Amino acid sequence: MDKASIYQKINEILVEEFEVDEEIISPEASLKESLDLDSLDYVDLVVIIESNFGVKLVEADFDEVVTFQDFYNVVEQKMTIRS
Repeated sequence: MDKASIYQKINEILVEEFEVDEEIISPEASLKESLDLDSLDYVDLVVIIESNFGVKLVEADFDEVVTFQDFYNVVEQKMTIRS
């Protein structure tokens, strides 16, 4: 799966599962501020990402995540490691 496909799939998940307005999703936007998810929503997000991409995310993966691009990069790196 290429970068564009990863980004598109993550965006689709955010729009469909968390009712995020697609227009606020941009690589440089703040993930936390834009999504306005509570802690249970983040758990759901992790579970959905793991099941859709076949990766395992841990809390430490989110230490450096600030923007959507950071989040895309984490998923992409996990998929590369898995391959």
